[in-house]
Amino acid sequence: MTTTTQTQQALHSQAMRQAAPEADALRMGVGWDKRDLAKPWVLVETAGGDSHPCAVHLHEVARHVRDGVIGCGGAVGRYDCTDMCDGVAQGTGAMDLSLPSRELLRMAVELHATSGHFDGMVLLAGGDKSLPAHLLAAAQLNLPTVLVPGGVGDVGPGGMTLEQIGASHAALRRGEMDTETFEASCQGACASAGTCAFFGTAATMQLLVEGLGMALPFSALRPVHLNHHARGARQAGEQLMQLIKTNLRPKDILTQAALHNALVLHAATGGSTNALIHLAALARVLGLPWDLQQVTAINNQVPWILNVRPSGQYANHHVWYAGGVPRLLYELRPFLKLEALTVTGQTVGQNLQDLQTQTMEAGGAGGTDGGLAYFERHGAYLQNLGLTVRDVIKPIEAPLSGQGALTLLFGNLAQGGAVVKRSAVDAAMHRFTGRAKVFFNQQAATEAVFAGKIEPGDCVVLAGQGPKANGMPEQFYLTEAIASNPKLAASVALVTDGRFSGATRGPCVGHVSPEWAQGGAIGLVEEGDLIAIDLDANQLNLVGLAGQPADEETIVQALAKRRATTAPYTPDLKPGLLGMYQRLATDAMQGGGIDG
Repeated sequence: MTTTTQTQQALHSQAMRQAAPEADALRMGVGWDKRDLAKPWVLVETAGGDSHPCAVHLHEVARHVRDGVIGCGGAVGRYDCTDMCDGVAQGTGAMDLSLPSRELLRMAVELHATSGHFDGMVLLAGGDKSLPAHLLAAAQLNLPTVLVPGGVGDVGPGGMTLEQIGASHAALRRGEMDTETFEASCQGACASAGTCAFFGTAATMQLLVEGLGMALPFSALRPVHLNHHARGARQAGEQLMQLIKTNLRPKDILTQAALHNALVLHAATGGSTNALIHLAALARVLGLPWDLQQVTAINNQVPWILNVRPSGQYANHHVWYAGGVPRLLYELRPFLKLEALTVTGQTVGQNLQDLQTQTMEAGGAGGTDGGLAYFERHGAYLQNLGLTVRDVIKPIEAPLSGQGALTLLFGNLAQGGAVVKRSAVDAAMHRFTGRAKVFFNQQAATEAVFAGKIEPGDCVVLAGQGPKANGMPEQFYLTEAIASNPKLAASVALVTDGRFSGATRGPCVGHVSPEWAQGGAIGLVEEGDLIAIDLDANQLNLVGLAGQPADEETIVQALAKRRATTAPYTPDLKPGLLGMYQRLATDAMQGGGIDG
C-alpha cells in the first residue's frame, strides 16, 4: 500500500491549476466558489439516465454522494454517461453494441477524470456493462476511488422478475399463454428503479465490486427503496475523502488476492458467465495473471450457497436482507484471502472482525457465535417475508451444491476454453452427446426452435458470434426458447462463441475460444456432426461426423480438410463503435477489451 498521504504532497488538481489558469474561472462558472478551488477535486460520475431502471435513479443517489464529499471538505464535479439496456436491445442487431459499450463507458470515465484534473472518484452504476466499465476505469486510472452499486429494484406481482418475461414470450409463441396475460406480466416485471430483481449480470457485478473491495460493505444489492441507500451513498462520498487523504488507490486493493476472492464469491453465488469476461479484462488492465485452470479449481472447491433466481428460488433483495456480501464472505472465510485490502482502509478479515466487535457492543451480553448475531439481526428483515437467512444463504456444510457456479471446458472445439454455468444445468445433462444443428445467427436458430426443427438429442451450434465477428451479443431468446420448452429443456444443448444473458438456464456452452472469426474450429462443424459435452471431465469435443462416431485421428483429419476447403471467416466490419471494437477487441477469454 502507498504510504505517502495526499496531505504530504501537492494534490494533482492544484498542480494542474498552475498549468491551466483558466480552470479556476471555468470551475467557478459551474457554481464553485473560490474556497472550493483549493479543496480536493472529486469526480462523481454516474451512468444515470432514462435508459433502464438500473440507471433512472442514479442522479438522486449521486446527490447523497455529493453531500458526503462536500461535508468532508471536497469539491464535486458531477458527470454522467448513461449505458444502454441489454434488455431493450436483446434479440436485435443493437445487442451487438452491448459489450463494446463497456469500453465506451470506461473511456468516458477516463476522459472525464483526466481532463477534469480530479484527485479522486466516486462512480455510480447499476447495469450489466456500466458496473464493469467503472471497475475497469478505476483500475486503469488508479485514482482513489469508491464504487457505488445502484441497488436492486422490487419484484412485481406474485414475485415476478424480468427474466420470466423471456419464458412468458416463448409460451406466447407456442400458444400456451394469451396476449392479455403476457402484457400484464410486462407491466409488473420491473416494479421500481434499480437493478433487475433476478441474479443476472448486473446483480453479479454488484456483488463482485464489493467482494473485490472497491465498494463499501453492505452496498451491493441494497433495495433502492430503503433509507439505507441514501445513507450508504453519503458514506461513500465521506470514505472517498479519507482515501484521498491516505492515498489508498485501486491498485493497492485490486490485487491477486482480491481477484481470488471475487472468483470464490462468484462460484458460491451462481453468478453470470459474463462476469468471467469482466474479471479477465480487469486482470489484463492490472497486468495480473489470469489462469483459467485456477478458475476451474476454485469452482470445483467452493460450494454453491446462494439460493437466488434464475438458478435458485429467491429474488435479489432477499440477499441484502440476509446480510449481503458481508454475510456471504463470513460463510466463505475458509476459501478467502482475508488479507486483501478494501476501500474501508482495512482488510476483508478486519472488516468481518469489526462486525463481530459491533455485535459484542450492541448485543450487550456478547455471545459465542463469532459475530453471527449481527447478521441474524440484519436478517430479521426476512421475518417480514416469512423466511430465514438459511432459506437464502446456505452454510458451506449444507450447500445447494458441493461445486461452484461455473466450469470451463476444453477440447478440439475449444482449445482456448469455453464456459458453462454448471449451476443452471440439470444433472442429467452434465454428460451429453448431441447431433449438430448449425446456425450463424440467433434469429434463424430461434425460429428453428419454434418451428419444431430442433428435437431432443440435438446440439444447436451457433458460430460467428464472438467479439471480432459482431461484438459478441447475448443469445437470451434462443436459450429461453429451448429452456422453457419441456420437451427440449433437458435434452438439447447449445454451443456458441457468443455469450449469454445472466438469466440464461440450461446446458449452454459459450465464449468458445478461439471464436470463428479467429479461426476457431466451431466454424467447421457441419450439420449432423456429433458433439460431446462433459462437465465433469471439462471437455467439449467433436466426436463424430455425419451422425457416426469417429476416432480422434479421423476427427483431426476431417477438421484439417474442412479448414483447407472452407473460406476463412471474414467479419462484416461495421462503422463507428462496433467497427472499432471488431478491429481491436481481444479474445473473450482474455476479457474482450480494446487494447489499442
